[in-house]
Amino acid sequence: MATTGSIEERLRRLSPVSAPEDQQAGVEELARVLQRAHRARRPARCKLVGPAGETIEVPESVFHVLERVAEVLARGDAVTIVPVGKELTTQQAADILNISRQYLVRLLDEGAIPFARTGKHRRLRVEDVLAFKEKRDHERKAALDELARQSEDVGGYRELG
Repeated sequence: MATTGSIEERLRRLSPVSAPEDQQAGVEELARVLQRAHRARRPARCKLVGPAGETIEVPESVFHVLERVAEVLARGDAVTIVPVGKELTTQQAADILNISRQYLVRLLDEGAIPFARTGKHRRLRVEDVLAFKEKRDHERKAALDELARQSEDVGGYRELG
């Protein structure tokens, strides 16, 4: 079975992308142009121009994705584009979560993340992995905020006051 790239390449595509500081102004301008085109309430007839001057009309579905990506990057946030319904191996999911595969398997056995079996292999939906990551990150931030609050309550961080 042919694949469309190595596992590393496919995972790279799941990595967050942000606009470098020297491109931020251009991204903000692009976001404004796309928003104006969207607000015109008529189908956007945008075109891309290639390096050799060739042009291609941007399909409306791609226009909406590009508009959303530009909006998020213009705010200074990073984006990750994930194909909905994509299944991951346990190693791919562990890499996204930045944990060991063995620890991921333990989480799966505890029911923390849904998975399906294909033969003897476990497969995870990317949406489930990203939902777990978001929940975990939110819980970590809340715990750190609580620790900082407790430290302030007992007189910590005097040098900041």
